[in-house]
Amino acid sequence: MSSSQPVQVRLKAIQALLPVVQQKSSLSSSLPKAQRGLSQEDSALVQALAFGVCRFYPRLEFWAQQLLERPFKTKDLDVQLLLLIGLYQLQEERVADYAAIDCCVEASKTLNKPWASGLLNACLRRFQREQAQWMQRAEQKEIAASAHPAWLVKRFKKAWPKNWPALCEANNQQPPMTLRINARQTTREAYLALLHQAGFAADPTPFSPWGIRLHQPVHPHALPHFAEGWCSVQDEAAQLAPLLLEPQQGERLLDACCAPGGKTAHLAELVDGPLLALDIDAHRLQRVEENFARLQLSAQIQAADAAQPATWWDGQLFDRILLDAPCSATGVIRRHPDIKLLRRETDLKALAQTQLALLKALWPCLKPGGRLVYATCSVLPEENTHPLSEFTYQHPDAEAVDLSHLSWGEPTRWGRQLFPQAAGHDGFFYACLIKKAV
Repeated sequence: MSSSQPVQVRLKAIQALLPVVQQKSSLSSSLPKAQRGLSQEDSALVQALAFGVCRFYPRLEFWAQQLLERPFKTKDLDVQLLLLIGLYQLQEERVADYAAIDCCVEASKTLNKPWASGLLNACLRRFQREQAQWMQRAEQKEIAASAHPAWLVKRFKKAWPKNWPALCEANNQQPPMTLRINARQTTREAYLALLHQAGFAADPTPFSPWGIRLHQPVHPHALPHFAEGWCSVQDEAAQLAPLLLEPQQGERLLDACCAPGGKTAHLAELVDGPLLALDIDAHRLQRVEENFARLQLSAQIQAADAAQPATWWDGQLFDRILLDAPCSATGVIRRHPDIKLLRRETDLKALAQTQLALLKALWPCLKPGGRLVYATCSVLPEENTHPLSEFTYQHPDAEAVDLSHLSWGEPTRWGRQLFPQAAGHDGFFYACLIKKAV
């Protein structure tokens, strides 16, 4: 990592991280503000530092607590974050040790806290000298070794006693960049050939027939015909919804929680027919509309609460409903590492209540014989099998489709659970319900 303004970059990283650590904002909100006005190189480094600190926050905090004689005061959170930034860079070994230390020390001099420079220098140099021992200490403490908060480790271990170490390891890695081809514009084979001709190394995804995984991430607009809508950036796991929904030409479709619109656009690429896309967040629907414009697609896009059909439903039954329900996002932590700081165990009960409420509200909108696909980007049963168990118990006309033939994911009582893969898809859950004719 190099930067033309190393001190400013670290101060900007602190600016992005402060509201996240204070649980006032997500990185998706704070980071763009911190990057404003920076060069492309410095902007990328600010993002790398902010993401890296969030990704390894429990481990970095463990080291910081051991290195310090007493914890920082609340008003010195900026100094604490500089220490974590330095520790992260020393851990990653992608920058020279002296640069990682000196840049943090220099940045501390702008904080009007004269004591901070010496403290940071002493802590970081000690860690540098004794790094092997510090790594060993971390391995001996589960929270530091996994770099996950204690409550999440506990939940992972309970739900997935065999899978949880690999799950944590995958969460700590940077995800691949995966594309979905627009079937109205090209084929996967043809687009792969275009990518190879343009010098991009890429392979077809193993489970999605529309997916292509790039060996190295690039800016989307550098991709052939991206501006003309030939492809979109979308993880492979998110591309699997149509394989379960099985939409047919002319059918009436509902995407109940559509933003940012990747799955909605995918459905519109595959079939023609009435498509209603709802989301409770009107601001996020701007992104959906932009994606549809680029992809040259159309749908009825509406800001509404899917759990309140009286406010948006015209009474005509849907053939297929996609419910990509709000969730803890524990399957996409590698893409949103600030989840480790922002999510709380107490959130799960409220999320499960919302998921069950959405299932109950949408079920009357589905035709007899119709399909409802329930999806989350969570790996926790509290949000997946539990709401479905309660819903199906209360609705005897809901029949789960047998998904045992599928080659992806782990079988569960109601569907398939995908775990994040180091060079593959994200963590996702899918179930498919058919409404039995009465």
